[in-house]
Amino acid sequence: MLVALWPSHWSRPQRSNATLVAALVLMALVLSLLGRLLSLFPEPIGSNAALFAEGALTTLELTLVAGTAGLILGTAAALARTSRWIGLRWLASFYIWAIRGTPLLVQILFVYFALPVLVPWLNLPDFAAAVVALGLNVGAYNAEAIRAGLLAVPRGQTEAARALGLPRSRVFLDVVFPQAFKIALPPLVSNFVALLKDSSLAYAIGVVELTNVGNRIQSATFQPVATLTTVAITYLILTTLVTQVTHAIEHRFDVEGRVK
Repeated sequence: MLVALWPSHWSRPQRSNATLVAALVLMALVLSLLGRLLSLFPEPIGSNAALFAEGALTTLELTLVAGTAGLILGTAAALARTSRWIGLRWLASFYIWAIRGTPLLVQILFVYFALPVLVPWLNLPDFAAAVVALGLNVGAYNAEAIRAGLLAVPRGQTEAARALGLPRSRVFLDVVFPQAFKIALPPLVSNFVALLKDSSLAYAIGVVELTNVGNRIQSATFQPVATLTTVAITYLILTTLVTQVTHAIEHRFDVEGRVK
């Protein structure tokens, strides 16, 4: 982990910020140099290096946009799930039940093919449809993680804050949610990393991401070993860099409560 590279006398925020910056810089370098590096490889990789690089960039863009949407949607669903209004609770529960109980591939196909039939004016392009489906999917899992964090905050802290005269909104924003977010952070991080790999299912509706690129090249060259190995290694590099970013965020919040 990059955090271990920094001087021990640095504070936790300094080490986590340095790790975050270093991971982002490494990610930018990898994406910018990936095409050049792959062009040095033998066929069929070298001649298709630019396609691999573009596919990796599309995969990362898909993950970032869908992950952001999923975090917002998950937070909203978690708040609705713990709301005092039964209608909101039922709506959030139905959304989480339906999404978690059906395969992601079916959801992607439904948004792209079936949704325009049900709502004719909502004919989304392939990338937007993949973002919607992936965002809805990860949002359901994020909702349960955030709800668990909200329920894990001791009720006594809420009662103490109210006894001090804080309004309900300030109790939630200043006392409950920061603790709940810290508790929910590890599963949220895990969901985001899983989303990077799950984005490969967007190939089913024609999104030219990394898996789609690899599948097209191996179909044209009949060399699946070299092609799919390159795809797998590229995914491994991307997930490693994303994991470093998420570890830096966890380190910043001292999730385990043991960092000095």
